Amino acid sequence: MNAAPSFVGAWQYAPVRDPKLLPIVEKVEAGERLTFEEGLTLYHTPDYNTLMRLANRVRERKHGSKTYFVHSLRLEFTNICYVGCTFCAFAARKGEARAWDYSVEEVVDKVREKWEPGLTELHMSSGHHPNRPWSYYPQMVRALNENFPGIQVKAFTAAEIEHLSKISKKPTLEVLRELKEAGLVALPGGGAEIFAERVRKQIAKNKVKAEKWLQIHREAHSLGLRTNATMLYGHIETLEERLDHMDRLRQLQDETGGFYSFIPLAFQPDANALAFNLGKTEFTTGLDDLRNLAVARLYLDNFDHIKGYWVMISSDLVQVSLDWGVSDIDGTIIEEHIAHAAGATSPLGLSRQKMVQLIQAAGRIPVERDALYNELRVFEAPIGSGSRATN
Repeated sequence: MNAAPSFVGAWQYAPVRDPKLLPIVEKVEAGERLTFEEGLTLYHTPDYNTLMRLANRVRERKHGSKTYFVHSLRLEFTNICYVGCTFCAFAARKGEARAWDYSVEEVVDKVREKWEPGLTELHMSSGHHPNRPWSYYPQMVRALNENFPGIQVKAFTAAEIEHLSKISKKPTLEVLRELKEAGLVALPGGGAEIFAERVRKQIAKNKVKAEKWLQIHREAHSLGLRTNATMLYGHIETLEERLDHMDRLRQLQDETGGFYSFIPLAFQPDANALAFNLGKTEFTTGLDDLRNLAVARLYLDNFDHIKGYWVMISSDLVQVSLDWGVSDIDGTIIEEHIAHAAGATSPLGLSRQKMVQLIQAAGRIPVERDALYNELRVFEAPIGSGSRATN
């Protein structure tokens, strides 16, 4: 009896329908970097089956069947913001009935109120508050570490760091250094949106510029603060602009190696000016979401993880995405408000058990990690029913 075919050999049994992909298949098999033009070929190919298998090939080369998640709490300490990004439905003006603005004591109380056993990550990103003094921010980080020993505070996007630089009149590097001294352990990847200036002028003209966003992450990495990177897609950007965004991240990762993961964020078409002006009422399609994740997995060869953000693309599609290059599905996220303000229909959070079941039902091995991607627990055996997770 012949031995089972190797993965390389298996390509023969699942033909590559698009001949333009053949040289890319060879490069992926050889572990070679793809060019910009090859990235565009991946975006345009009608051969989704081969695209999926290529992305899965790289994903399994890096992580096997392991799929990572974190038990995390999401906290937005204010929604007051003066920036005015057109895609945002979260921000409020000071004095609006729906605005909130927590003191340091209230932030501590909110975390205590939502606390669950085993919680490791506190993820915070919020608005650009026009009046809070610089001292508020390191005090908040310090208070959280004092009141919740062992919690890992991952907070402040690069856009927020630039805002803190302005109000403190300190260089961004010094802002980062002082926040790290207060107990900050990592930065989320928000504020990146799309780096292309054409798009940025229309969706986030008052937010941190692309080069400054990259500089702040470069500075964070120089201090030993690891970060994540996002990309907001599905609005007015072109496929070339998506790839340009990834290309700039790939270059910085080559330079610093400081990114943990890349997180594509699907545009949410509700209650924001951009959606209204575009007449857009529909979410990104599942196929576009999966293709985007697969291209990211193949193009960002120097990133450890591509993250499927279930809050925006649903927990159902995230299960499928584990065969399209995704190796991390973020976390329990108790409880998210930014995407939900713009129309996200997912739950405000998922339990640890449901995260595990969701991953196991997709035939993968759940690994609970912390904010710094240290492995805390590997779930080799099924828990609960082991059937398809429900919300």
